[in-house]
Amino acid sequence: MTRTSIHFEIPAAGAWRTGVSLHSHTSHSKESFEFVYRLAACVPDGATVLGRYEAHYRRANRRELSQLDAWWTPPLGPREALAVEREQIEALGPLALVSITDHDNIEAPLLLRMLSEGREVPISVEWTVPFRGTVFHLGVHNMGPRRARVKMEALGRFTAGGAEPELRGLLDWLGEDEQTLIVFNHPYWDEKCKGQQFHASVAAEFLSAYRPWLHALELNGLRPWAENLRALETAEAAGLPAVSGGDRHGCEPNALLNLTMARTFAEFVEVIRHDQRSDILVMPQYREPMAGRVLTAVGDVMRDDEGHMHGWTRWSGRVFYRNAEGTAVPLSAALERGREPLVLRLALAAARALNHGRV
Repeated sequence: MTRTSIHFEIPAAGAWRTGVSLHSHTSHSKESFEFVYRLAACVPDGATVLGRYEAHYRRANRRELSQLDAWWTPPLGPREALAVEREQIEALGPLALVSITDHDNIEAPLLLRMLSEGREVPISVEWTVPFRGTVFHLGVHNMGPRRARVKMEALGRFTAGGAEPELRGLLDWLGEDEQTLIVFNHPYWDEKCKGQQFHASVAAEFLSAYRPWLHALELNGLRPWAENLRALETAEAAGLPAVSGGDRHGCEPNALLNLTMARTFAEFVEVIRHDQRSDILVMPQYREPMAGRVLTAVGDVMRDDEGHMHGWTRWSGRVFYRNAEGTAVPLSAALERGREPLVLRLALAAARALNHGRV
C-alpha cells in the first residue's frame, strides 16, 4: 500500500535521519529559450523587439533563428550546486543525499564522483521524452556507473527522434537495476504550450501505458501547489508514491525535500520502489510568492560571477547560440563592443534589483 506524507514542519527527532534532494540543475544543463517567446507575447512591443533580434540573427547567419539554436546555462557548477543542497539539509541536522539531474546529460555527477566530497553522488539525469505531440521529463536516478554512459547515449537517441515502440524497452532496461529510481517529473507542466487540457490528456495516456515502469510521480518545488495536489491525486489513483523534486535552476536550494531513515541512496530507492513510502518536507521558501522566486532565479542567472568554474564570468558568457557554421558561440561574443543594448541593460538592472534580499 502506498503512503505519501506531506510535512510542513520538521518531524520530531528520531523520525528520520536523512534528507534527500532530488531534481536540480547545474551549468551542464542546456536550458531552452522557449519561455522568452511566451513572455514576449505578454509584454507590450515584446514580439516587435524579439523580431528585431531574429532579423539581426538572420542577416548575420544567413538562416532563420530556431529556438533550438539558443540556450542558457544555470549559474552553479556541479560542486557549488552540491554544496548548496547539502548545506540546506545539514542545517536541519540529518545526513544529506543529493541527486543532480541535468537535462539529458550526466557530466555533473560523473565529475563530482571524482572528488572526495562527491564520491557517493548518484549518476542521475532528467530525460526529455517526446510523446504524442508534447514532451515529458523523467528523473532517472542512480544509474550504475559501468553502463551509465551507454544508457545515456541510448536515451539521447530517443530524445533526438526515437519511435514510441522503443520507449518500453528503454524503460525496462533502466528499471532492471533495482537501485535505479524512475520518477515522472512535473507531469502537468505544459512545457510546449499545447494547451493544458491536451497535455493532461496525453499525460494520462503516458501514465496508463508506462505505469509498470514508473516508481513515483513528482511534486515540484517550482510548480504551483494546485498543480502539485493534482499530481499527488494522480499518484494515489495510480498506486504510486509521490516524491519531492526541487527543480533548482538558480542559487536557491530545493524547496521540497524527502525525509527518510535510509542511509544511502540505494536504500532510499528501495523505500520508494518496494515499500512505496515517501515523506515530503515543504521548505519555507516554497511559501514565498512563486513569481518572486522565479524572478530571483532570473537574477541569479543574469548575475556576473568572477569565480565561475568554467571561466564564464559574465552572464552573457553563459548564454549560447549557434552561428552559421553550427558552432556554439557565447552571446558575449556577439554583443557590440561587449555591451548589451539599452533595453537589455534595463531588464538586467531590474532582474538584479529584484534579486536583492531587501527588495
